[in-house]
Amino acid sequence: MTNQKVNTRYSPEARDIYFTVPNLISALRIISIPFISVLISKHEMIAALALIAISSASDGLDGIIARRFGQTLDPIADRLLIFCSILALSVAGIIPWWMLIIVGLRDLWMAIQVLWLAQYGYGPLPVHFVGKAGTALLMISIVSLIFADLGTNTFFHLLYIAALAAGIWGIAMYWLAGYIYTKQGVGLLRKELGEKYGA
Repeated sequence: MTNQKVNTRYSPEARDIYFTVPNLISALRIISIPFISVLISKHEMIAALALIAISSASDGLDGIIARRFGQTLDPIADRLLIFCSILALSVAGIIPWWMLIIVGLRDLWMAIQVLWLAQYGYGPLPVHFVGKAGTALLMISIVSLIFADLGTNTFFHLLYIAALAAGIWGIAMYWLAGYIYTKQGVGLLRKELGEKYGA
């Protein structure tokens, strides 16, 4: 690949940066995910909320430092936290299993696309606003569903309904972002193959 391509906004450089402070913070967040998941599945919600709060605080610090040093693990940590939390909520009987399946299929497809693009030297695609919004909605939904499990009165019941609705909207935006990323990825591959074979 030419130097001109390396300097494009879809630079492969991102996947070549591993040993950075943000990645270390993200690695610690990833280590915390199994503990969060187990706590949720056992309905130990206060402890789960405490760990999520610590993880979210480290995520904010991670983002600030990453603007200077770069990162690759933060998006992976976010995806794992969302998927494992939804898995734990499903095991706990708080949400239906179909939500886990839909989110899992989307993440699987995105992983395939990342590996596919990597074969041509491209790093991860830039994060789209729709993807950020979908991730934010899912995280709000997850935290709210955990909090709603703390009580049984009308307030907690209404919170559960609102959180479930937010989760469904978050999944819809999650898939919309997946479509946008797929369209971008296909465009890059068409360009790459066109230059390679003179199409």
